[in-house]
Amino acid sequence: MPELPEVETVVQALRQPLIGRTITRVRNDWPRHVGTPGLDALRARIQGCTVQAINRRAKYLVFSLTNGETLIAHLKMSGHLAVVDASQPADKHVHTVFELDNGRELRFRDIRKFGRVYLVQDQAEILGKLGPEPLEPTFTPQLLTERLNGRTRILKPLLLDQQFIAGVGNIYADESLFYAKLHPTRRADSLSKNEIVALHNAIQKVLKMGIEREGASIELYVKPDGSKGDMQNAVAVFRRTGEPCYECGRPIERTVLGGRSTHFCSNCQK
Repeated sequence: MPELPEVETVVQALRQPLIGRTITRVRNDWPRHVGTPGLDALRARIQGCTVQAINRRAKYLVFSLTNGETLIAHLKMSGHLAVVDASQPADKHVHTVFELDNGRELRFRDIRKFGRVYLVQDQAEILGKLGPEPLEPTFTPQLLTERLNGRTRILKPLLLDQQFIAGVGNIYADESLFYAKLHPTRRADSLSKNEIVALHNAIQKVLKMGIEREGASIELYVKPDGSKGDMQNAVAVFRRTGEPCYECGRPIERTVLGGRSTHFCSNCQK
């Protein structure tokens, strides 16, 4: 599933071709792509709206429209958004299309059909329960300390909880714990002040690295133009099972925590 760096890359790529464009029509062959308010209502309410801004919240893309409403998209496992000329043949996995006033289209391709779009008057309806953004200035070691306070969960599943921190997924959780030198099975309430600072710094380090490298094309993720990101070539532990640790040379190990593959160095992350 695309995580914060991948979604941020998509947002940055879509701003130029979409901001200022008016949506003239919506086509859809998979009504379940629309989470709310339903396909017919979405068509009626969005037609004639102009895209004013495109931002990201956690793993969601957030499109601000001139009618005061917000179009929100989640790519889930296999979603892909791209703006193309209407004359370009459509992939069979394109299920939702927003026609634009300049002869182009925003196409939502989704092989596994898990992606969703929402049209809401209040963003909190979809985004209200999300945790803090880890790259915002307000995300400080002190805030992380406060959020860890009293929690007894082990670290890896906790980092994946979008109500705890927004936008971190499997790749960047593994990478954060490696750079913080924390074992993924450590309990949240066992961290010292210095370890919390190290975790805070590591989370920001790997997310910024992911954005700079335009995401990790490890499974289905590619950028809107179809090219791959580069973060997969810079991971320290994720999916490097059996390969030598770059720090100590010991083989990277793999386990399963909370149903998710977890990669770590048992020597560096004691």
